[in-house]
Amino acid sequence: MTNDHDTRQFPIDFVWGTATAAYQIEGAAREDGRGPSIWDTFSHTPGKTYLGHTGDEADDHYHRVPADVDLLREMGVGAYRFSISWSRVQPRGSGEFNAKGIAFYSDLIDRLRAAGIAPVVTLYHWDLPQALEDDGGWLNRETSYLFADYAREMAHAFGDRVEMWTTLNEPWCAAFLGYVTGVHAPGLTDPAAGLAAAHHLNLAHGLASAAITDVLGAAAKVSITLNLHVTRPEDPESASDQGAVRRIEAIGNRIFLDPLLNGTYPADLLADTAHISDWSFVQAGDLAIIQAPLAVLGINYYSTNRVRGLTNSDDARGEILGSKPDGGGSEDAPDGHGGGAHSPWVGVDDVEFLAQPGPHTAMGWNVEPQGLLDLLIRTGAEFADLPLMVTENGAAFDDVVVPGGRIHDAGRVEYLRDHIEAVGKARDAGVDVRGYFAWSLMDNFEWSFGYSKRFGLIRIDYATQERTWKDSAYWYRSVARTGLLGKPGDIDVG
Repeated sequence: MTNDHDTRQFPIDFVWGTATAAYQIEGAAREDGRGPSIWDTFSHTPGKTYLGHTGDEADDHYHRVPADVDLLREMGVGAYRFSISWSRVQPRGSGEFNAKGIAFYSDLIDRLRAAGIAPVVTLYHWDLPQALEDDGGWLNRETSYLFADYAREMAHAFGDRVEMWTTLNEPWCAAFLGYVTGVHAPGLTDPAAGLAAAHHLNLAHGLASAAITDVLGAAAKVSITLNLHVTRPEDPESASDQGAVRRIEAIGNRIFLDPLLNGTYPADLLADTAHISDWSFVQAGDLAIIQAPLAVLGINYYSTNRVRGLTNSDDARGEILGSKPDGGGSEDAPDGHGGGAHSPWVGVDDVEFLAQPGPHTAMGWNVEPQGLLDLLIRTGAEFADLPLMVTENGAAFDDVVVPGGRIHDAGRVEYLRDHIEAVGKARDAGVDVRGYFAWSLMDNFEWSFGYSKRFGLIRIDYATQERTWKDSAYWYRSVARTGLLGKPGDIDVG
């Protein structure tokens, strides 16, 4: 997609940012009153993560906030999307709040604002307090109400210092990788549980949105971030393949989009899953709560899916693949031998996920900027009055440190450039896309893959915690500072 002769100028009010998540970078897992989360428990369970890696230390961000904010300042980004560890500010997920945990995030927010960087807060990036999971987690309706209590307290604590409040990050992953495939915390393997968890996450969003606006007023900017799946039929003329796409989109996208934005669950989704659940967990009034006003819809994108529908004449069924821990693409278990006990695509039978042509990232995900363009155009057309932001986009590659300490990650630079160009093309087509957040600011704990995959613009030496700028960081700095999308080779390290 790259054209080395093309440049593109984004407007001055376009938001350039980077993103991280608490459990992936903070470390200090047992310090200053932090309680355990489901990811502490999961990562300490033998066989759940690559080589038994945990987030106990991660990037040691908890002790390095001043230096890490300096990295953001030097990079020239206008916004930083980070998540709050619920168990750091409220160790059990209910009851007493932890003053030291709140002070940590308050200091981070103040430092960001002093650096001219807008704080974009995500309240939930998958790290549920373990005490709540012990009481049923997202299968327990009460968790949604406790989440709203937590959101209310954060709104009181941080007030209008926060530019935007994102309630949930990728609830699809939380529900279906955490409660159906078992490859994410808490590691359950029950298809019906995934549906209940998805609804209670939706309900939590609506309740938290109301709590935030109750504290801060209607001017408070509330959003949610979804990893919307781009799924294409092997044969666009095949009714079977088209049906496969419809079913994947129902459980992958519309299970969240429809209640959030239309106040209903899609009838075809209910029919697809009727043999698994009667959906009695949806109570009167829930959908009105869920359909809370959004200031922005966040979209995370990494790759695409290609499927075909299998008929009775097919002798073999293809592998049902899951989805990236923080985006799209296939989710292999840490040992590389496939996904969990069940497909995350609950209610979807007789669908084969096909291998995608290259190029691929180190995760094995196909690189397809056109998928992001298609997704933005389609979402923008369906919800024309709702501004969009790309809240995660990036790639893992096997970075090599060359003599002298440089990391020439040309593949990542080209990936970012081509996907940002897709954002520009969507804007050309009239889609109201207001910002782009690169995933991730720095290498981190990549969930079940531990520290084996590197998504960062900045390299972390986990033995020393030394931060080293990759070529992609220098390149993105130029884009963030100028809004000018130049050639991938335009890297100024000065």
